[in-house]
Amino acid sequence: MNGSERPLQPGHLFVLLFVCIAAGYNQGALLPLLTVLLEREGVSAGMNGLNSTALYIGTFATMFFIRRPVARFGYRPVIAAGLILAGAASFAFPFWKTLAAWYALRLLVGIGDSALHFATQLWIVTTSPPERRGRYISLYGMCYGIGFSIGPLGMNALKLGETAPFALIAAFMALALALLYRLPGAKPFQEVGDKGGGGVRTVYRYAWFALIPAFLYGYMEASMNGNFPIYGLRVGFPEAQVSLLLLTIGLGSLALQLPLGALSDRIGRRPVLLACGLVGGLAFACVPLAGERVIAVAALFALAGGLVGSFFSLGLAYAADLLPKGRLPTANVVASIHFSVGSILGPYLGGLGIEHASRSSMFWLLGSFFLIYVIAGAAFAKPNNGKNLPTSG
Repeated sequence: MNGSERPLQPGHLFVLLFVCIAAGYNQGALLPLLTVLLEREGVSAGMNGLNSTALYIGTFATMFFIRRPVARFGYRPVIAAGLILAGAASFAFPFWKTLAAWYALRLLVGIGDSALHFATQLWIVTTSPPERRGRYISLYGMCYGIGFSIGPLGMNALKLGETAPFALIAAFMALALALLYRLPGAKPFQEVGDKGGGGVRTVYRYAWFALIPAFLYGYMEASMNGNFPIYGLRVGFPEAQVSLLLLTIGLGSLALQLPLGALSDRIGRRPVLLACGLVGGLAFACVPLAGERVIAVAALFALAGGLVGSFFSLGLAYAADLLPKGRLPTANVVASIHFSVGSILGPYLGGLGIEHASRSSMFWLLGSFFLIYVIAGAAFAKPNNGKNLPTSG
């Protein structure tokens, strides 16, 4: 029996979810931490944002080759390689302090994170009982959100020295690696996705509205963690408050992820995505109006984060509604690429806006993207309820 056909045991699921928490912590800690350190060194906001895109360039590039090693070696070796690569590269930052070196290290972190996420997510999806698959995917998203939300708190370890936050990241990854080897070996089915471009065209034709949320979520996540520390420090927030404000975005997402998923099961994904995009986009656009009032900014972040923090998982769930099962692996890869593109553009465009327009421009741009999505999606209708769509070619 193929290892991927064995049902996922609760203990095995726990390990995979902890891997997701560790990976989320890695990304959530590195983005604001490196931004603050570069800001201390007087690096411009535009160059700061450009440097932070390297992580997502690594994530983007990995999607073009990762399916082959997963099919050949199985899930566990690929997840282990991702943990080792991301953890070692993260620990190397304080010992190799040049812009070029940090760019290279971020690329390696992105490759490692992307590899472990792809393998972990595919392992959960292919071994989950159908009646629990949605719940397990929601748990996966929540665990990533937990790790990503507590990540910015790692900046507080700077009081113990510049090496301390990076050592904490490496320790998280090492613990996940140790737990990983409690799992059995398993490989996916021989065919994990479509060959050629026909499948991608079909996915775009029938599910474009469900795939755009991955881009928006990536843009929001990377822009907030890569640019908000600059905005916050220039507005006058202390570093500790910056990390706590970023935490409120994740807490909002954690609080509303399961309720929004349940609501989308009852009334449909499209109206939930439209409503969340509208209110979340307006909330982000209103952040500059809050000025230095920490409570007001925190409330807007919690609201916006809660509403759009589920965009990636809701989009994948909607894609599953719209497409045949044979198209879902391709949809997952396309969504991951969209997430990477959004993550690359977020810090760069936000940094350019802060440097050349105004510090508030990052929020106006962020809010505008969500509102454009709502306007475009208002005309989208679910085609044939997912029936009679081509399953190949």
